[in-house]
Amino acid sequence: MKGSTAVRRVAAVVGGAGIVSGLAALVAFRSGASSNVVIVAASFAPLLLVVTVVGAIVTAVTRQWVLVAVSVLVLMLGAWAFGPLWVGGASGGGPDPQGPSIRVMQSNIMVGSADPEALVRTVRDQGVDVLTIQELTEPSVEALRAAGLEDVLPHTFLAPHVTGGGGGGIYSRLPLSNGRRVDGMALTNVVAEVDAGLAEPVVVYDVHPVPAYIAPATDWTADFDRLRDEMDSAAAHENVIVSGDFNATYAHRKFRDLRRGGYVDAADQLGAGVVPTYPTDKRYPAVVGIDHILTKGAQATSLERVDVVGSDHHGLIADVRLSAGQKGSGSPSQ
Repeated sequence: MKGSTAVRRVAAVVGGAGIVSGLAALVAFRSGASSNVVIVAASFAPLLLVVTVVGAIVTAVTRQWVLVAVSVLVLMLGAWAFGPLWVGGASGGGPDPQGPSIRVMQSNIMVGSADPEALVRTVRDQGVDVLTIQELTEPSVEALRAAGLEDVLPHTFLAPHVTGGGGGGIYSRLPLSNGRRVDGMALTNVVAEVDAGLAEPVVVYDVHPVPAYIAPATDWTADFDRLRDEMDSAAAHENVIVSGDFNATYAHRKFRDLRRGGYVDAADQLGAGVVPTYPTDKRYPAVVGIDHILTKGAQATSLERVDVVGSDHHGLIADVRLSAGQKGSGSPSQ
């Protein structure tokens, strides 16, 4: 009898912890992230809800129905919050694009530590048209050039740092123009126009908001406010692609706010669920999805996670169908 009582008490503790964990996930999901603790909690919100599932199972086994009911309610709210990621079909509200497709790859190369030959091999084998890179250093630019990246993607707009993780750049098989840095952000974020054979160029962003686990929450928030304003200013263009290490997940309200103006996350659009991309340099698998490819006007038709040897991030590759008709010959493959 005493043993049974002890088991029920332990189960109640587990169930209560699961409920608290789930509520923390929901609060973080709704929060505007005014502190680093809340920002980090939002990053792990899906895992916090897994704790709720465990608590519900344990309390169900011990027939503690009140705790089960509360756990189920929390999980229903969690399903409402995160369910759209698995449903798919999200769109910017416009008609389905009928233009050509381009293949976009996103890669954080961990302060230039990624294996340049392996990265170039991935770009070549995967038929990548546009590559966005974060944490680009001057030595890594030279290493990637020596490995043949500019033979595959000859058009570039690069803003590397000598050292550190602040640099970034865009490599493209298609001509680039009007490259510039995005002003007012802590790290280097760049944008350029890609000539994809359409009446209007495709606007491509390489973005990297500051990580909240290093910088103050106010800096992280300011970066997202500035990025949202920048993306709003580009929304008048027919095709916009925003690719990068956002240092944020779907659970962050600041990230979800970026979707106004017709922007859609490829994972959300395709019903891919949570796509963990970080970290990859630990003994455990990647647990948070902070790398994303967003589109406006254009539409992702596929999304694949790929290994980036030597980095602490997985890369992403998306096929993106563009809006509008072709300007002439030399456009990407249909």
